[in-house]
Amino acid sequence: MSVYTVHEPPLRAADALAEPARFAFVRDGFYWWAFLLTPLWMLRHRLWLVLAIYLVAIAVLDTVLHGVGASAFVIALAGVLISLLIGFEAGTLRRFTLRRRLWKDIGVICGDDLENAERRFFDVWVRNASNRGGAPPNPASPPVPPASGLSVTSGIIGLFPEPGAQR
Repeated sequence: MSVYTVHEPPLRAADALAEPARFAFVRDGFYWWAFLLTPLWMLRHRLWLVLAIYLVAIAVLDTVLHGVGASAFVIALAGVLISLLIGFEAGTLRRFTLRRRLWKDIGVICGDDLENAERRFFDVWVRNASNRGGAPPNPASPPVPPASGLSVTSGIIGLFPEPGAQR
């Protein structure tokens, strides 16, 4: 099961609520494409500042390693290690860029895949918006528990009955 952070875009002038299609879901974990094609992945996700810092860091590292007489293997290994770091931190880099663009981090949701996480988030989001008369959901709302075969309304959570319930 993957963990996603949910980001709401800044509201446009005429909007009371953000359009659900504009929300961004950023998965935590390793991003293979960010590892394999680092600069192209950054361009794809419009991480301009991150790409500029990456290119400057690679140029400086390459210059320093050539200056100390490092072998081609060491230079290639340094590039692979930096790409590996980018693969592990890709979600963090996307969240950094969204925060810089004034997107609000409004929650964390779990799901088997992106579609499942979106469905679970918007179920709660719509329920909270209708309860508050159209206001956006409270970011401090309780997390949604993972879907399971047991129903909380049955009075049984796990193997133990609810305290005070009929036996």
